[in-house]
Parts: sequence; structure tokens; C-alpha cells
Amino acid sequence: MTGKGRVPVRSSTDQVAEFLEKVAATPTVRPVAGRGRLIFAMDATASREPSWDQACHLQADMFHATDGLGGLEVQLVFYRGYGECKASPWVTSSDELVRRMVKVRCLGGRTQLRKVLSHAIRETDNRQVNALVFVGDCFEEDVDNVCHVAGELGIRGVPAFLFQEGGDPIAAQTFRQVAKLTGGAHCSFDLSSARQLKELLSAVAVFAAGGRAALEDLSSRGGAARLLTNQIGKAGR
Repeated sequence: MTGKGRVPVRSSTDQVAEFLEKVAATPTVRPVAGRGRLIFAMDATASREPSWDQACHLQADMFHATDGLGGLEVQLVFYRGYGECKASPWVTSSDELVRRMVKVRCLGGRTQLRKVLSHAIRETDNRQVNALVFVGDCFEEDVDNVCHVAGELGIRGVPAFLFQEGGDPIAAQTFRQVAKLTGGAHCSFDLSSARQLKELLSAVAVFAAGGRAALEDLSSRGGAARLLTNQIGKAGR
């Protein structure tokens, strides 16, 4: 690491390339009713407060990126404070999601990733979820319990894509395990890489709505998703 609380020296370019390669190689469970379904989960504990407003704006591009693919249904899930973990109704517009996000205020508390994964299992048992996105910066739970639930989510075909703010090594190790067990991916970012995070969120949304073929089309337009061009062919179909 380059210093306490900072992103590891491993370059963001390398991590983004690896992340997008894993997205491209992830099997897709196709949406039944035309819209992809994506759970957008966030750590809303006190340490995330400086970047919460930024996240509210970034997610809008997830919807715009899927406009030509039948659209996207998104459910906001967040945890904060003393054992509080809430989920919104499923929404189909960025305005509605932003409206709900801006009402949330970060509160000190411990992480609750296990609850997020368990919730994703319940949702997909009711109706298939195509992907889970999680944004967080730390981890304070029993890793074996969390990984067990992650494995159950993976069996149901729901890949988890974990975006880690900062470079906490314990969180990084756990997030990588969760990504591996669900067939998803893990990538680090910091407050200076907002554009990169926006493009990565859009890439996952396109994957959820249209699968690898749609993601390949997105990569041809440039941006971070362009790094998929050489990987998609290797991933197979």
C-alpha cells in the first residue's frame, strides 16, 4: 500500500481491466420480462459520508446505459447505524432512485454485508436477480459466515460486483472471496476516480440488462468498457 487508507499500488488500470474481464466472462441469467434486475447495495456507515452524494449522481448512468436494452429495474439496499438494513421497492427510473438515496444519511455502525447477501437470495428466490452491485470501504463481520451466504447466492446464479472505496486490506480480501464465490468481480476506487466508477457501474448495468453481447457493443463506443474488447472473445459464450 502507498499509505494508510489509500488505494494499493496495483494500478487502477490493471484492476479495471481485470474487473471488466471478469464481467465479460460471467454467465448471464436472461431477464424474463425484458428488463434486467440489479440490486444496488451500499454501505451507509459514517466512513462513507464524504462519498455518498457522489454515489447518488453516479448511479443515474446505469439507467441511461441500458435504455436500448429494454431498461433496468434497480432496488436500493443500504445498511447503517445499529443493525439497520433497508431495501427500497424496485424502481425503473434514475430520478426515483436518486430521490430515495438523497433521503439517506450515513450513521456510524458496523458492516452488514451478510444481510445484503441474504436479502439478495430472498429476492432472487422470488424473481431472478441478474446482478448485485455493492459499494463499501470496510468489513467487520465473520468472514466464514459471509462467504457461506455468498456461496448460496452464487448457486442461484447472481454475480456480486463489489466496488471498494479505499484500500483496507481486510475488506479487499473478503470482497475478493465474495466475488469469487458468486462468479462476480472486485475492484478498488477512490474519490478521484469518479468517472471510472461511473463507467464501471454502467458496464455492470449493461451486463445485467443485455448480457455479454450488449457489453461488447458498449465497449466499441470507448471508455472503460473498451478494455473488454480483447477479453470477450477469450471468455467464450
